[in-house]
Amino acid sequence: MLWLGTRERGKGAISTPSAVLKEAPYASGHDKKRRSTSPPELIAAAHAGSFSMTLADELAEAGYHPRQIDTIATVTMEDIAAGWTMTQIHLDVIATVPKAAQGDFIDAALRAKANCPISRSLNANISMRAQLSPPIK
Repeated sequence: MLWLGTRERGKGAISTPSAVLKEAPYASGHDKKRRSTSPPELIAAAHAGSFSMTLADELAEAGYHPRQIDTIATVTMEDIAAGWTMTQIHLDVIATVPKAAQGDFIDAALRAKANCPISRSLNANISMRAQLSPPIK
């Protein structure tokens, strides 16, 4: 991670060991004109991915075989007395799971929310809307 300048006016580049991100533009998130990622966006992406994998595991343990899980994580940042803080994360989940009962799906989603490694590591209120998509005929 390379950072140049102040938080408000600075910019940087982030790379990952896997090289999936290689010198990707990185900024505070306050400047909407720049085409770059930000810490909240990266946390949201990591959370959505981790939750989806955890939900897939929970559904498999319940005897289901998920076909597709789409998760969007939306992060709310607030400038509180301690400074900019991630105060809320909302997970919006739609899954295609053949033969899954709605109650079993919701139970698995709630277990996944509680057991997701990223959920457990965050000190923010995490809400969720989980929806089982209609079966494909």
